[in-house]
This record gives sequence, structure tokens and C-alpha cells, in this order.
Amino acid sequence: MSSATALALYVHWPFCVSKCPYCDFNSHVRDTVDQEAWRAALLADLAYEAGLSQGAPLGSIFFGGGTPSLMPPATVAAIIAAAEQAWGFAPGIEITLEANPSSVEAARFGDLAVAGVNRVSLGLQALDDAALHFLGRAHDVAEGLAALDTAQAHFARVSFDLIYARPDQLVAAWEAELARAISFGTEHLSLYQLTIEAGTRFATDAAAGRLHIPHADAGADLFEATRAMTAAAGMPAYEISNHARPGCESRHNLTYWRYTDYVGIGPGAHGRRSGVATVRHKKPENWISALARNGHGAESETPLAPDMRLTEAMLMGLRLREGVDLARVAALGGRKVDGVVDARAATLLEAEGLIICEGHRLRATDAGMPVLNAVIAALIG
Repeated sequence: MSSATALALYVHWPFCVSKCPYCDFNSHVRDTVDQEAWRAALLADLAYEAGLSQGAPLGSIFFGGGTPSLMPPATVAAIIAAAEQAWGFAPGIEITLEANPSSVEAARFGDLAVAGVNRVSLGLQALDDAALHFLGRAHDVAEGLAALDTAQAHFARVSFDLIYARPDQLVAAWEAELARAISFGTEHLSLYQLTIEAGTRFATDAAAGRLHIPHADAGADLFEATRAMTAAAGMPAYEISNHARPGCESRHNLTYWRYTDYVGIGPGAHGRRSGVATVRHKKPENWISALARNGHGAESETPLAPDMRLTEAMLMGLRLREGVDLARVAALGGRKVDGVVDARAATLLEAEGLIICEGHRLRATDAGMPVLNAVIAALIG
């Protein structure tokens, strides 16, 4: 069975080891965790979902969240074993773990590989010490690159992420940093423009004028330079922010973008199960209490209306270079194919070179990707 028809499992490990200035998991910092209790709780949450989502094998497992690379390898192995027993594995299953590039976490890579992880996504975020300090990262470039070396020694598949469009960043400086990143030879890069999230330190600094993010035109220049360099290196963008060698795309993330089912377990995890949106309790203590009370950690299980399924499929699918199959989207939304998008808007957008319509396949062009939100709004409102 292909990865496109397989199920995906997302395992959210909520605990962080240090505070982070740009995320909302600071309340989840813990010095100690009862590992046996958490292993049992995650397995119970998994068993509940397995009972409701049979029919397809797992094509991917993703361990994400706070600091999942500090999850005990025994817990990782137990979850992988339970998942295989519950669903079975599609051939070549991808099992990814997010990791911070610290020496402490890198020292665990060998044990995590033995536990069954076969792909690592490393949060390098910058190849510049001043930028890492600005981003609030605990590691420096040297430690990050040492962790990358260790990851490449233990895992056949390695990805790392970088953040660009940082304050006062010039195109030439980003091109030099990206060229260095490409030279490390990984199969996959996630390259994100810096965004300011409400309620973070960055938002406060930006509002006070202490933070100067590149304006829209400069951001577009950085975006174009990124796509040109990765394409020339044989790692074209297959999604708006993700670049890979052919055949090395993230199978797990393709599940989200292609809008197929995925199971989410652990505090704060989201899932999509046969048209039902599942959301786990975000606060670890509330999730544990719900498990004890209900046998699962779900805060809500909400059937999605056809229009919502259509909207979500379009929002996710148009991020991909391959675009969306309008016939499939129409089926999700209970509409005819010609009722999925505004035909007049589609004609105008195609004339402007922002989208391409080929039969039932609709995709954004390179020119349309930087203004994708506006494109989608025009197409579906």
C-alpha cells in the first residue's frame, strides 16, 4: 500500500527542558517526569485510537512536541511495537523523531535508532551564532553541527530546519548560509520565514519597535532565492517551505498536506479520523486525568461539516507543488467539481500566472506561492 493511502501516527511529547521565546509550551517545562506512568498513558491513548481507526496500515510515525528526543528509548520502542501490533506497517514505514541539536540529545541517537527511529528532523534553525542567540536557542553553531554529524552517522534519513527573513537579514547573507546548509548533504531541508506569533516575546518586541523584520518585498526576494538555490541543488520545493531530493519528501507531512487520515496521541495532539477532528487536552495533567476518567485523552471529537473538509483540503493541498485534485476535494465537500472554486476568480488568477489548472488538477505557481493565502481566499472565500 502506498504512503498516500496509509495512516499516520503523531505522538506528542509535551515536555521541554528549557523555556523558549517563540512557542507556547513554556508551561510544560519539567525537571523530572514519571517515565513509566507516561509510557503507560501514551500506550493507553494509542490503544483507544487503534480501536477506532482500523483499515489501513501505518505509513509513518512522528514523535514531536516539546523535546521528544529526551523521551526514553524504551518508551519510543514500546510505542512503535504497539503501533505495529495495532495497525501493521506499510512497506518502508517512515519513523521520524524531532530533536534539538544539543550534545545531550545527540548522545541518545544511537539508542533511538535501535528503538526503531529511522529518520531525524533536527532543529538547527540557523548557522550563525548571533542569530541563534536572537532565536533563544541554547546551542551554538558548533554544537548544532556536531549533532548533525551524529545524526547522519546513525540515521539514513536526516532533515534539518533553518529560519530566514530574520531581522536585517540580507539576501547575500542568506544565500551564503543556505549554500553551507546544502553542502552538508542531507536529503531534506525545512526552510521557514520567521513569523511573529501573538503572545510571544517576539510579538512584544515587534510592537515596541525593537524588532525589524524584513518588509514584504525583501521577504519575497529571500523566498525566491531559497527556491532557486534548492532547485539548482537537486532539492526542489515540494511544499511551500519544504525541500527534498526526489523520493525523500517527508511521508508523514504529506499525510497532512494531502488531507488523509492521521491519528494524534499525547497532550495537545490533533488528529483527523474519517471526517472527525480529534483534539487532545493540551495541559499534561488534564490529559492524564481524562485518560483515567475516560480511557483516552481526547478533549473533543468533532465531526467536520463537508464545507469544512473542503476548506481544510484546499488550505493544506495548495501548499504542495503538486496541488490538489479537485474531484477528490469535491467528494469531500459534497459538491460537483465545478463548484469547488470560484470559476471567475480561478480564471483571473490563472491569467495573472498565480495558479495553473490542468483538468481536475489545480496548483499554485512559483509566483502564487508567496501570496498563497490571498490566492486561496479568492478561490474559496
